[in-house]
Amino acid sequence: MLRDLRVRIEKFPLATPFRISRGVRTVAEIVEVEVEVGGATGRGESVPYARYGETLDSVVEQIEGVQDVLWKGLSRSQLQQVLPPGAARNAVDCALWDLDAKLDPGGGMLSDPNPVATALTIGVDTPDAMESEAAKLANVPVIKVKVGAQQAEACLRAVRRAAPLPRMIVDPNESWDVELLQALQPLLEELQVAFVEQPLPSSDDGGLAGLIRRVPVCADESCHTADDLDRLSGLYDIVNIKLDKTGGLTEAFRLLEDARKKGFGVMVGCMISSSLSIVPALQIARHADFVDLDGPVWLKDDRVGGVSIKNGQLMPPQRGFWGSNAIVQSA
Repeated sequence: MLRDLRVRIEKFPLATPFRISRGVRTVAEIVEVEVEVGGATGRGESVPYARYGETLDSVVEQIEGVQDVLWKGLSRSQLQQVLPPGAARNAVDCALWDLDAKLDPGGGMLSDPNPVATALTIGVDTPDAMESEAAKLANVPVIKVKVGAQQAEACLRAVRRAAPLPRMIVDPNESWDVELLQALQPLLEELQVAFVEQPLPSSDDGGLAGLIRRVPVCADESCHTADDLDRLSGLYDIVNIKLDKTGGLTEAFRLLEDARKKGFGVMVGCMISSSLSIVPALQIARHADFVDLDGPVWLKDDRVGGVSIKNGQLMPPQRGFWGSNAIVQSA
């Protein structure tokens, strides 16, 4: 089966700057892949991340490097052996899922138009500014609060004061040390934090072994694929599945299944991206305990026909946007 592969870089300006402990972003830079065969086109998107040594150019180069084998009919399972986990494989893998759904709309797909509650993110800022942002989200189901090591307590108290009702996720993005994490345990419990996401650098995972925790801890940067789970057992309670880390939906399903078998809670997350990244991740969201797929909210303009968010509910895209607006039953 001969396939045509197209790769391009796209940039989506953000409506407002997105701040985390690691820095500030004002534009989402993505790599889009299209795979065409028999008049049908599958699309996928990925977000190269410098934290993992990726650039736009390196991801494009990786994708173009598999063009010859893809042209001859590379399957999704074969792709897992050809490209490593990461943004390049994610874009191609999701494009192949989309292509297969369009070539066989009934093959393993189940239509599901129901919305999903997603966390809405409050970026790092001053306590007053974060309190103001939290007030706008006081009635949504879930909020995710980005914090650094400085003024962490003041920022978290300010957010909870303005938004006492939503479930709260706290995400330091590797900016804390184990001493700070331990010291903040009473506060996290007092504020009814659902869990803390990747508080320590991934290189310091071992510090969690002696932590006297009052709230669960979720692995993000420390968990990429199912192969990481044995190493994380006893250290983390939850794992964050992101398709740009797993290298696509195929491995994401394997990580989901293995995480459940090993007793981990499951979160599904995203980078700042367009709806073309979010809709494949929705396939995992249906099975997750926590959903954080608000990436397109930050864009000035998303792709036409993509997802939308209303009162913290993630609404599905228009039919045919990706995968025939269907939900995958299994890999």
